[in-house]
Amino acid sequence: MSTARTTSTASTAVIIVNSRGQYLLHLRDAHKPICDAGTWSLVGGAPEEGESLDEAMAREILEETGLALPEVTPYTTTTAHGPYVAEGNIHLYTACWDGDARSLPVSEGIMFAWFGLATMDQLSMCPWAHAAIKSHHAERPVSPVPVPRPAGGHGGAGAVKNVIGAHLFLERDGITLLGRRHPDVAFAGGAWHALAGHVERESVRACLVREAYEEAGLMIDPADLQLVHTVHLLDDHQDAEPRIQLFFAPSRWTGEPEVLEPDKCTAWTWWPLDSLPEVTVAYTRAAIDGIRAGTTYTELGWDDLSTPVARRTR
Repeated sequence: MSTARTTSTASTAVIIVNSRGQYLLHLRDAHKPICDAGTWSLVGGAPEEGESLDEAMAREILEETGLALPEVTPYTTTTAHGPYVAEGNIHLYTACWDGDARSLPVSEGIMFAWFGLATMDQLSMCPWAHAAIKSHHAERPVSPVPVPRPAGGHGGAGAVKNVIGAHLFLERDGITLLGRRHPDVAFAGGAWHALAGHVERESVRACLVREAYEEAGLMIDPADLQLVHTVHLLDDHQDAEPRIQLFFAPSRWTGEPEVLEPDKCTAWTWWPLDSLPEVTVAYTRAAIDGIRAGTTYTELGWDDLSTPVARRTR
């Protein structure tokens, strides 16, 4: 690719991939007059006056991520369309990096995260960036590399924090409550999922009581919640961050579910336990299957990072 000085009609972007075959994405601001607002996209931007494309790309990577990558290679050219798009042709580069996306400074946008190709189909992504990554993966596939484990199958060498999620298993007369996630949310857009939330500085029961009221107007006494299933999850997004997903069933509750956070959930529907919607979050389906089978624990994704598998115990 030429390094000649360019006009403002050209822009740059970089496809950054790690050794696990995951791609670094940047979540753009949702409420600003910018192109592809609120979507996951690539690091990049337009050259400043007098800059070559190569110089612009190196500067944008440093400004947006704080990284000075040793090898940034020209790849191809694509075109962006839509509101606020002024850059026209986008000159794409490729680079490799194996660091922690969560450690990157966020000078623009919301956050950085690693995603595998399969997970991207569930994201609200910038269309040209999604197409470019799929093309790159088809031409230069990278086989996911499992996390090294010591002989004997015992634990790793150091402690790793696990994110805790609280989930509501609401069941009556053979049907269970699921919510359809807004198509623009970062995780599982458009899929059906249990009412859930990340546990903050609070107990898991307190978190679930709060989420049930905030999201659906349901009132539950913490004392009425019983743990019915646990999923220990390792999947291919957010740098394979381990998650402990706890499912609680209330012995009683008051209220009927209503959509109170339409930017997160577009509908609440009761589904037969033996006929869940086709597009249901995988670990939610696994938990419900486990509950129906009378098991209390499921593991997903630990045996092979590229193909989640389940292991249940009573």
